[in-house]
Amino acid sequence: MSQATLDRSERKRGTVLEAATSLFLSKGYDGTTMDEVAALAGVSKPTLYRYFADKERLYAEIVAATTDDIDGLLKLVADELAASDDPREGLGRLASKFLTALMQPDLLRLRRLVIANAERFPEVGQGWFTSGFGRVLQTLSGAFQRYAANGRLRMDDPLLAADHFAGLVLWIPVNRAMFSGNCDSDPAELARYAEAAVDAFLRGYGTEAAK
Repeated sequence: MSQATLDRSERKRGTVLEAATSLFLSKGYDGTTMDEVAALAGVSKPTLYRYFADKERLYAEIVAATTDDIDGLLKLVADELAASDDPREGLGRLASKFLTALMQPDLLRLRRLVIANAERFPEVGQGWFTSGFGRVLQTLSGAFQRYAANGRLRMDDPLLAADHFAGLVLWIPVNRAMFSGNCDSDPAELARYAEAAVDAFLRGYGTEAAK
């Protein structure tokens, strides 16, 4: 098979994934059919099934593909917390950008989709969390260890501290969006949540040098 043929095949596969992602996010797993995916992607059903044997495998692929975007979030965490020795400054910038990144409408819809199908496809949900947000928490815990070594934070369990920080930042805005179905967010409100989360976190984990 020539390189040109391989390139065309990869482009067509990418088109199928884009079409499937759009349909799954807008119509859900049960509401999406392989016929609709083929039609939106502009491919024949035999071509679609050559790439993906069934809808379950296609669903698993589009969920797994979104974890590639997590690299940008990992870099954001690492860069923001490496740029300052002051936890309040570094965590303040991170919390604001963290919320902005994770409150994107398509990401919220994907989160809702994965949760809705977690019992049916537990491996997909677990893989999405482990390869995605789980890696972010690990990176965050590493930064917390450095702050603790410099006497700026105090903690026994850096990963648990990372869980607490993420929970303080995300709990209210993300869950409000998840349960209401409204994916629009007010930047001023997000900034208020970010600031309050950093304040609460430093009251629990900060040293006098960090407060």
